[in-house]
Amino acid sequence: MAYDTSKMADWQIAEAAEEKMPTPEEWRVKLGLKKDELLGYGKVAKLDFLKIIDRLKNKPDGKYIEVTAVTPTPLGEGKTTTTMGIIEGLGKAGLNVGGAIRQPSGGPTMNVKGTAAGGGNALLIPHTEFSLGLTGDINDIMNAHNLAMVALTARMQHERNYNDKTLDNLSHMRRLDIDPLRVEMGWIIDFCAQSLRNIIIGMGIQKTDGFLMQSKFGIAVSSELMAMLAIVTDLADMRAKMNDITVAYDKKGNPITTGDLEVAGAMTAWMRNTINPTLCSTAEFQPCLVHAGPFANIAVGQSSIIADRLGLKMFDYHVTESGFAADIGFEKFWNVKCRYSGLKPNVSVLVSTVRSLKMHGGGPKVTPGVPLPAAYKEAAPELVEKGCANLVHHIGIIRAAGINPVVCINKFPTDTPEEVNIIKRAAEAAGARCAVSAHYAQGGAGAQELAQAVVDACKEKNNFQFLYPKEMKLRQRVEKIAKVVYGASGVAWSADAEAKAKAFEADPKYDDYTTMMVKTHLSLTHDPTLKGVPKGWTLPIRDILIYSGAKFLCPMAGTISLMPATGSDPAFKKIDVDVKTGKVHGLHDVA
Repeated sequence: MAYDTSKMADWQIAEAAEEKMPTPEEWRVKLGLKKDELLGYGKVAKLDFLKIIDRLKNKPDGKYIEVTAVTPTPLGEGKTTTTMGIIEGLGKAGLNVGGAIRQPSGGPTMNVKGTAAGGGNALLIPHTEFSLGLTGDINDIMNAHNLAMVALTARMQHERNYNDKTLDNLSHMRRLDIDPLRVEMGWIIDFCAQSLRNIIIGMGIQKTDGFLMQSKFGIAVSSELMAMLAIVTDLADMRAKMNDITVAYDKKGNPITTGDLEVAGAMTAWMRNTINPTLCSTAEFQPCLVHAGPFANIAVGQSSIIADRLGLKMFDYHVTESGFAADIGFEKFWNVKCRYSGLKPNVSVLVSTVRSLKMHGGGPKVTPGVPLPAAYKEAAPELVEKGCANLVHHIGIIRAAGINPVVCINKFPTDTPEEVNIIKRAAEAAGARCAVSAHYAQGGAGAQELAQAVVDACKEKNNFQFLYPKEMKLRQRVEKIAKVVYGASGVAWSADAEAKAKAFEADPKYDDYTTMMVKTHLSLTHDPTLKGVPKGWTLPIRDILIYSGAKFLCPMAGTISLMPATGSDPAFKKIDVDVKTGKVHGLHDVA
């Protein structure tokens, strides 16, 4: 049944649905799993990836459906809601369907954005568990990451306190000669805490109080370990990558890795259970795997390869979501995730809203936490018409991969038939299928047009191909991404960035590193204030970050903070607990 979204908040809909949610044992029977393949964690369960993938290794893969979006307003356009809606719609049609989404960070959950659990009747449950830590993967990542910093700072203190002669007598320790001005890693915490962006540590008066130096915190999901979890294929792959994380540099400029600090094994021990996806479901009880949650700006921004491999074996239709718009999320799905996994999508669903296209057509500024201007609640077909250029550009990005997308108009109650028809005409004129979906209000019943469009698209053969060959050098890759995906006229490299690029290109060890672009999600350009489809602009690359464990080279266009800030009216003000029942209310109710 569909709940009345005009009278019930998301957490109330979730609470009502969870009363009928299958137990872990009922899920095991429903999904045909063996008794030792499901690991119970209260209301949810983890799936034993290694056992299930081995048992199903010869089973043909199901259809692979990716969900992306147009350039969003700062409020988002409902990718997760649409992902849930597609799964519910296909389920309502009687098909064997499941999906995979990222685990949300506590930072956005307690800040302005909310839990990323979808919304209305297109919602992931159990809502509270999903929003508040789930089965502990982020906690394990924090412990593993911070252990590397413990190893580094302890080593720096001991090397300072011991002279070379003393060190020579310590068989367990050699001098790494770490440069305190070139410590790359920082600490992590799973909240938006701007006061921790730049800190001083080791301020005690005793030598045993630590090494005095500048340091920093990032949000947990920005950790390289989270990026690795999204792209590893199994535990052995994770252990191999764990040795290669660059924590700092020595005074000669050589990298100091987790392997050098002899901490990689212990870090993997902390993360051993994170390779198993968590089994959750839609509010209509179709299965959905939750696994990994890397930053979309600076990392791959996808749920894991492991979850997709598992879903494609378990379901006839597997739906996965990419972070942010097609210029970031789909581009990284296309050229990074699919390159690592060897999987090829059958179709990509491009989420669009009347609201987003009004913004790209010149509508007023949209600010989180501030009421929407009247133009977004009233008919403004002229703004939608102008804004469709952004939609058509994103269709072109997906078509460049050899896929003909399905455009989903995520329908809001204030959308008029004229505005919706403008979008449909623009999408179809660009060669894409287009479907209107009311999954937020009606669940799977409201997503039948979208579900049928997806099924039809999956029947067509596509010509999926990467944007560039693996052999292409870094600066050529960036140029191609900038021109084909973003619509830039060219690329301008800072002196430092170009020097780094040349060094990376000259060293064969970086030949198998993937290119992970870093830029704002609020514009096709590097400037978040530029909407629509800007023309005649140049993409500036100011630096290149390196994730040596994940094997990412990250060209940076603009400034991206690894520690977001908590706003003046955060979501945590509306969250509380019923002390009689222990139930949490107010989650995601941030509008």
